[in-house]
Amino acid sequence: MRILHHMRELQDAMGDWERYQSISREQFFSDRDTRNMVFHAMLVGIQSAIDIATDLIAEERLRKPASYRETFEILGENGILPEPLTRDLSALAGFRNVLVHIYWDLDLEQVYAILHQDLGALTAFRDAILEHLHDRSSGNP
Repeated sequence: MRILHHMRELQDAMGDWERYQSISREQFFSDRDTRNMVFHAMLVGIQSAIDIATDLIAEERLRKPASYRETFEILGENGILPEPLTRDLSALAGFRNVLVHIYWDLDLEQVYAILHQDLGALTAFRDAILEHLHDRSSGNP
């Protein structure tokens, strides 16, 4: 199952993300290699969540998303994710696009804030997906 592969990637990236929260503000703002390391962990974590969402949508034959943001909205519409988490993950999907496409023009204050505030959304996503997969394998709706 591809979802399990992406779950391992997500778990690894979340571990990196959590470790990087101990990076001092001074080091983050002054050391380009440190920032690149943080950007990479964030990108892999968010992309893994997107990959899990799109694989789950395909497996369960839900409507096709038009964007990465919409993947989380579809999971919310189908009761797999709660609404507040859907909004948080949609925002992270938008941030993922910033990481990929405007890498050189990032607002470092925003990135540092996301580093310290948004890991919880990925943790809640992982937990919701694991619960959904467990319920699905148990035959529960």
